[in-house]
Amino acid sequence: MRSIGEMARDSGLGVSALRFYDRAGVLVPARVDPASGYRWYAPEQLDEARVLARLRRAGMPLADIRLALAGWSGADPDLVRRLLQAHLRRLERGLAEARSEFSTLRALLDHRENPMTASPRTNAVRLSLGSPELAGAIDAVRFAVGKDPELPMLGGVLFDVDGDTLHVVATDRYRMAVARMASGSGSDSASPSASASAGHGGPREQVVVPAPLVDAMRALLGSDEPAGFAVEADRVTLEAGERQASGQRLAHDFPDYRRLVQLPAGRRVVVDVPALREALETGPVRTAEAGEPGPSARDVSVLATTDDGTVTVVGDGDADGNSVGVDRGFLLDALAAADRDRLVLEFGAAPTAPLAIRRTDDEGTFSLLMPVRLDS
Repeated sequence: MRSIGEMARDSGLGVSALRFYDRAGVLVPARVDPASGYRWYAPEQLDEARVLARLRRAGMPLADIRLALAGWSGADPDLVRRLLQAHLRRLERGLAEARSEFSTLRALLDHRENPMTASPRTNAVRLSLGSPELAGAIDAVRFAVGKDPELPMLGGVLFDVDGDTLHVVATDRYRMAVARMASGSGSDSASPSASASAGHGGPREQVVVPAPLVDAMRALLGSDEPAGFAVEADRVTLEAGERQASGQRLAHDFPDYRRLVQLPAGRRVVVDVPALREALETGPVRTAEAGEPGPSARDVSVLATTDDGTVTVVGDGDADGNSVGVDRGFLLDALAAADRDRLVLEFGAAPTAPLAIRRTDDEGTFSLLMPVRLDS
């Protein structure tokens, strides 16, 4: 007999996934301890669990998996073969349809003026910023920078300069972080290290700074002295005192984050961050199923709200239609980046809406987390 931990290790299915498939009646353990409720699996069930893991990675629907496992050990494997073939035809049909739609979209992109193509790099940007404020803005968004080589435009931090306001933004598709700070007022300064009252007097400018350069800039911001931020053509420079970090901007345009943060008002709950962090670290988790949006092999925490305004971390059996599943690591990162003992969690009108993490003292600095589907 294998314990549930041994079964998870040997099969490729997480412990939470094995519990889920037990409750779904797909892979029921051979024995359950009546006193502790601990699950034990027979040796022959390892083969079934490995088959189940492969079928889920292939995206087969749960109903078909149930039938496939029922026919796996039978004398006639025809049912399993037919289910595999039917699922493969669905995948191929879906891929053909996706290729057709993508081909049409590429043609549309080729025949229109796309504002997300390379923008002119002619306008210079010169700002004088408070070092602590800029350090705080970078810290608030750095965790959300993308790492996907297929999406290089997300591999940096957007510096969006609009008049006297600077927005610092990062996203990896599954989470987004935005920080807002004032850059002062007045006309362009003569040098990057001008007085702290110097703002950007020209038109709105956006520059995507690659993550390594952002980290080098952050390392300079260790005092209260003003920091000079400048963009000349394709080069970005930050000066703090006698030290400087400089490098090339990313040759890509950032998506219009303003559209992504325009969300309907949701239910706001003020949470005690240390208590919530402890609940996340010690509370129940589930495993993200194959095919769910987001990185693979994630621990998912399910959040629920009570009528008295309390946020709890619940198990699968206690989740309801209003519960929201989020990547536990992502939420812990967002809580740490917000750097407050009390924060506002804003739940959307539906569990499919992003979860917003907002500061109580600054509406312009917040992060959004895409939810994880719980209906599988």
